[in-house]
Amino acid sequence: MPAVEIPALEISGRIARVRERFEQSEALLVSDLNNIRWLTGFTGSNGWLLLSADDVVLVTDGRYGDQATAQLAQAGVDGRVVVGHSSAAIFDALAAEVAPLSSVGFEAAHLTYEQFRRFESLFETQLVPAGGLVQNERRRKDPGEIARMAEACRIADAALSEIQLTGSTEAEVRNQLEIRMRELGADGPSYETIVATGPVNASRPHHRPTDTLIENGHTVIIDVGALYDGYHSDMTRTFFVGNPTPEQLELYEVVLAAQRAGVSAVEAGISTAELDAVCRDVITEAGYGDWFSHGTGHGVGLLIHEDPFINRTGDVKLQVGDVVTVEPGVYREGFGGIRVEDLVVVTENGCR
Repeated sequence: MPAVEIPALEISGRIARVRERFEQSEALLVSDLNNIRWLTGFTGSNGWLLLSADDVVLVTDGRYGDQATAQLAQAGVDGRVVVGHSSAAIFDALAAEVAPLSSVGFEAAHLTYEQFRRFESLFETQLVPAGGLVQNERRRKDPGEIARMAEACRIADAALSEIQLTGSTEAEVRNQLEIRMRELGADGPSYETIVATGPVNASRPHHRPTDTLIENGHTVIIDVGALYDGYHSDMTRTFFVGNPTPEQLELYEVVLAAQRAGVSAVEAGISTAELDAVCRDVITEAGYGDWFSHGTGHGVGLLIHEDPFINRTGDVKLQVGDVVTVEPGVYREGFGGIRVEDLVVVTENGCR
């Protein structure tokens, strides 16, 4: 059971928000299943959603007809479900729904070339690339979404607090964490859990756990998140096995100072490049700038990596409701690595 009561998701008003973004087309054909889930509550593995000014149509296959109808009703979405019992029937159904429209936007970053060519052959309607309409709205998390991510954070925190590192291998620690998160209520891990130990493995930010033994003198990076009712958490902690060396302590304090500075700087209106610079400058001024080899963070929600992305070239401004990571780190083969990461939500007065 979750630690606190989880509020319902506010799904019913999302379609209206996306409709306000229509500019170059009469409707939007949504093919990204995460976007479809966010708009309708539908969690099946096959579906197409057509949003027009006055209609909502979800086209899916025979496995999901009843499920789709129930989930749309539960979400408070006034829409129709159309079932096609083959791939050809699904495309024909979409063509029939699109036929009365003069132009339809499509998710250019998600539709495959093969699908696009098929639509071109079936539709007389003009197809217009329409990127980011749903993703931009997904950034602003409602209380139900934030509560689900907070619960995912709580589960990952609790699992990590119980893990014994000494005498374990990376893979054993990974397995313990993922099993324990499920026991605590998670649907599973948010991503492939990272456990990276020692002077080589810990120097690789996205190392995959192996049978390497965690030994005295190692730095150990553990990057772990839980998945709860479709929503992700993301956290990294760094451990020292035995007594840390002066160099390990120095670098840990540098990374921790950078991470705390980044969290303190998170507020609505700061650009992603400015936030990246806050963390990067602390590490650079300490003399380790070339040890920081990745961006400072990213958005989290229905995906573990989603907009906005916090890096040196980003020009997106954070807004109230964004949920982002702050995760500076340093890595060098022969030394290992150190990363500290927390998940924060942007509020009216900074972040939490």
